[in-house]
Amino acid sequence: MTIQFDRRNGQETISSSNPADIWSNWQHEKESWLFIAPHDDDIVCGAGLTFLAALQHKINVFAAVISNGRMGYCTHEQRQTITQVRREETQTSFAYLGLPQENLYLFDYDDGALSQNMGRRFATDPADTNAIAGGTGLQNTLTWLLRKIKPTRIFIPNRLDLHPDHKAVHHETVISVFHAQGEIWPELGAVIDTLPFLYEYATYSDFIKLPNLRVCVPDALAEQRLQALALYKSQLQIGLVVETLRKVGGKEYLLEMAFEIFKPEKYDTLF
Repeated sequence: MTIQFDRRNGQETISSSNPADIWSNWQHEKESWLFIAPHDDDIVCGAGLTFLAALQHKINVFAAVISNGRMGYCTHEQRQTITQVRREETQTSFAYLGLPQENLYLFDYDDGALSQNMGRRFATDPADTNAIAGGTGLQNTLTWLLRKIKPTRIFIPNRLDLHPDHKAVHHETVISVFHAQGEIWPELGAVIDTLPFLYEYATYSDFIKLPNLRVCVPDALAEQRLQALALYKSQLQIGLVVETLRKVGGKEYLLEMAFEIFKPEKYDTLF
């Protein structure tokens, strides 16, 4: 079996092993995919097969983990060491997936409190490890990241996912795309030339509407995803996730988002 991409357009489904046939406005050698996650294991859980498919097709792939995982302890003993343990597990897991080390961005926002770091503000604490170009906050970080990588496609958590950290990353990424293509905050880098396509992946909840993309991979890649997930050994509850994904096999679903700025004229016909 080869990697297959399926796209649903209304009642019609298009299938191809060539990503250029399926993914909107394919940029060939300029393709650059950025996967953004609130927590270290979210990408491999929600978009791991897409991630592996992109690597197999020699697409330039990046991963960004926003939180430090400090609320992910499962024993009393883990509470003091969990952030360093999870950082090491993250590096090991993404290396196993085949991601170059330099393409992995690990940020240090507190797990479970990402909503408290929404927006952008000037950094005043010398100990703020998330400070970039004199600013801090998720929009500061994500605008800088988008201008640095200039991705053609961005993969983010489902807007309806139960975890508030997932909702925060979804919201802050979308508004940061708006910032990154404008002239605001020049210290965060050169503006992006074109808007990237946005895709939602699901971990906890159903999509807001039916997904329109499916990625199907051979059993070997599906197993590689499961093994990469199992490398998060500190996460004792992860066995349930592994079993769920094992039942699904080598299939994964995505929702391509529409990034649209408000246009009042579309309501003219209502009155």
